[in-house]
Amino acid sequence: MSGYILAIDQGTTSSRAIIFDAARQIVGLGQQEFRQIFPHDGWVEHDPEEIWQSVVATIQDALRKAGIESQEIAAIGITNQRETTLIWDRETGEPIHNAIVWQDRRTSAYCASLRVTGKEKLFTDKTGLLLDPYFSGTKIKWLLDNVEGARERAEKGALAFGTIDSFLIWRLTGGTVHATDATNACRTLIYNIEDNDWDEELLGVLDIPASLLPEIKDCADDFGVADSALFGAAIPICGVAGDQHAATIGQACFEPGMLKSTYGTGCFALLNTGSDLVRSQNRLLTTIAYRLDGKTSLCA
Repeated sequence: MSGYILAIDQGTTSSRAIIFDAARQIVGLGQQEFRQIFPHDGWVEHDPEEIWQSVVATIQDALRKAGIESQEIAAIGITNQRETTLIWDRETGEPIHNAIVWQDRRTSAYCASLRVTGKEKLFTDKTGLLLDPYFSGTKIKWLLDNVEGARERAEKGALAFGTIDSFLIWRLTGGTVHATDATNACRTLIYNIEDNDWDEELLGVLDIPASLLPEIKDCADDFGVADSALFGAAIPICGVAGDQHAATIGQACFEPGMLKSTYGTGCFALLNTGSDLVRSQNRLLTTIAYRLDGKTSLCA
C-alpha cells in the first residue's frame, strides 16, 4: 500500500478521524464529542449538522497532527453507528429532522402493534432481526408520518433516507452519491438477507417509498470521491462498514466459528457462520458480517 489511509469513525457519542501510514501505524488522530439530545423519555436524537461538522473538524485535526497534505491520502474508509436514521432533502442536502439514534424507543408501541398482528415472523424470516425500535425501519416511518410534508415529498422522490454512512457519503461527495453498504443496510429492518436487497413486501408493511433508499454496495467498493473543496484534494471513498462489522473485519474474524466481542457504547458479540444462515431459536439475531467481492459472510 502506498500513501495514507483516512478512517472516519463516526460513533454514538463522538466522531474520530484516524490516519494510517503504509505500515498501518497511526500518524494522526482527531476526536470530537457532540450533543446527545433527549426530547422525551426514551427518545434520543443527534443533530446531523453537528455530526457533519465534527467529522470535518476531526479530519482537519488528524491531517494537521500527521503533518501531511490531503493529496497524500490514498483512500477514505467509513465506519459508523449503525441504525441511527436520517432523512434529508435531495436538492439541498438539508435534514428534515434530527437523526433518530439507535437507542431511541419512540416506536415501541408501533412495533408492539405489528407483533400483535403476527408480523414479527415475517420481518425475522426476511431480515434476521426482531421487530424492535432499535432498527431503522420504524424510525423511517415515524419521520414520514410526523414531520410535516415529509411523506408527500418522499413520494415525489424529493427526499433521501440513510444511516450515518449514507449521510456522510452524500455530504463528502457533494450530493453525487447516495449509497450504503450491506452491513448497514441489513440493520434497517427492510433488507432481505437472503436476496441481498431491499424487500418490497416489508417496505409495503411500513409504508416506506422505495425512492428514499440508497444503492447497496459491498464493504470494499466505489463510494465516489470526496469533493476537493472540502480538504484540498479529491479522495476516493473505498470502504464502508457499520461499527460492529468493521470491528469483525479489523479483528480478522474471517473463518466460520470465529467470534469477536466489541466494547463501546454497547457490548456486541458476533459469531461468524460463513455462508450458513443460522436461525436462532432464542430470539438472537442473524445478520451480515461483511460482503466482499459480491460474497456475503453471515454471523449470528
